[in-house]
Amino acid sequence: MNFIAQRVFVAVFLLAILAVLPVASAEMPVIELTAGFHRIEAEVAADNQHRMVGLMNRKAMPMQRGMLFVFTQNNTHCMWMRNTFIPLSVAFLDEEGRIVNIEDMQPQTEDSHCAKVPARYALEMNRGWFAQRGIKPGIKLNGIDKAPRPQ
Repeated sequence: MNFIAQRVFVAVFLLAILAVLPVASAEMPVIELTAGFHRIEAEVAADNQHRMVGLMNRKAMPMQRGMLFVFTQNNTHCMWMRNTFIPLSVAFLDEEGRIVNIEDMQPQTEDSHCAKVPARYALEMNRGWFAQRGIKPGIKLNGIDKAPRPQ
C-alpha cells in the first residue's frame, strides 16, 4: 500500500469511528437525579438542537444513564424513535419532577408517545428501567431543580 492509500485508509477509518460515537453527548451537561434510592445520570437536552437529536444514532446506554429533555413550557409533548436504535421508556414529568405517565418505545419507529397531561420534562431510560424498579406515575424525581434552564 502506498503512502497516499495509507492516508486515505486512515482518514476513512477515523470517520467511521466518529460516525458511531454518541452524537453531541460531550456537549450536554449531566446531572444526577434520584427516584427513591435509584440514582440516574441524566444528560440534559435543554435546547432545540439537543432536544431534536436526543439519543439518536446511539447503539447502547449504561443502565443508570438517561436523557432528560427540558422543555420551555408545559405541554403534552410527544417523543418518537426516528434513528434511535436503543429500546427506551420515557417518563413525562410535571414542573416539580413528578411522573405523570410512562411509555415504552420501539426503536426506529415514528410512533408518537405523548404526555397524558401537560408536562415540563421527559426522561428517557433503557426500556423497562422504570418498571423493573417499581417506579410509577405519581413518584417524584429529586434533582430536577438542578437542570439547566431551557433555551
